[in-house]
Amino acid sequence: MPPWSRAGKIRVSALAVAVCVVVLLAASIGTGVLLRHRLPEKHLSGDSKDVIKLATALVATMAALVTALLFASTRASYEATHSQVGQLTANVVELDRLLKDYGPEGMPLRVALRQDIAAMIHTIWEQEGGPSAQDIAAEARVVSQLRQLSPGTPLQAALQARASAVSAALAQIQLVLFAHPSDAISRPFVIVLVLWLCFIFGTFAMSSEPNPTLLAVLFFSALSAAGAIYLIIELGQPFDGLMQISNAPLQNALAPLP
Repeated sequence: MPPWSRAGKIRVSALAVAVCVVVLLAASIGTGVLLRHRLPEKHLSGDSKDVIKLATALVATMAALVTALLFASTRASYEATHSQVGQLTANVVELDRLLKDYGPEGMPLRVALRQDIAAMIHTIWEQEGGPSAQDIAAEARVVSQLRQLSPGTPLQAALQARASAVSAALAQIQLVLFAHPSDAISRPFVIVLVLWLCFIFGTFAMSSEPNPTLLAVLFFSALSAAGAIYLIIELGQPFDGLMQISNAPLQNALAPLP
C-alpha cells in the first residue's frame, strides 16, 4: 500500500503510533520513579497524596470515556464501510447477471464490467500509487453505454431499467468509498488521550516505592493501553493496515467469460 492518503497526506501507521505510545508511557513511568526519589516526602503523603489520587481518578475516568467513544465511533464506521463493500460486490454480481439475461447485446458491457472491477479496486484501495482520472472516466463510460442500449422486447426494457438502477447504486457506493478518509481518527482526541495516559502512569509510578513487580505491572498496562490505541487506529483505516477490508470478494466476484 502506498503511504499517501486521498488528501495527499502521509498515512499514520497504527503500529508506529502504538510503539510511540509505549515509549511515551515508559518515559512517564521513569519520570514518576525519578520524582518519587527527588520530591520531599511531604509532597507525596497526607493531603497531597489524597489530592493526587483524586486527580488521577478524574483523568483516568476521562481517558476511559474518550477511549470508549473513539472505539465505538471507529467500530461503527468500520462496520458501515465493510457493509458498503459487501453491497458493492453484490451490485456487481447482480449487474452481470442482468446483462447476461439481456442477451448478446449485453456481452460488451459484461466484458467492460470485468475490466472495471480492477479500476474499482484501484480507486478504493489506492493500489499502485492511487486512483487515476482515466479509471473513473472509464467507469462513467460503461454506465453511459448501458443507458444507450436499445431494448427490443419488454423483457429487455425491464432488464435495462433494473441494470441502470443497479449501476447507479454501484456508482454511488463507489464514490462514497472513494471519498472515505484514509484516516477517520480525530488526531487531537488521540493526542489528548496519550497525554492523559502519560499523566496517569507517571502518577502511578510516583505514588509507590518502585519494585520489579510494580514496574512489570505498569509496563504491561502500558502495552495494553498502546494496544487499545492500535486497534482504534486500525479500525479507522479500513482500506489499509492489518485489519483492512479485503478486496478479494470484489476481485473474484465474477467468473471469467468463456
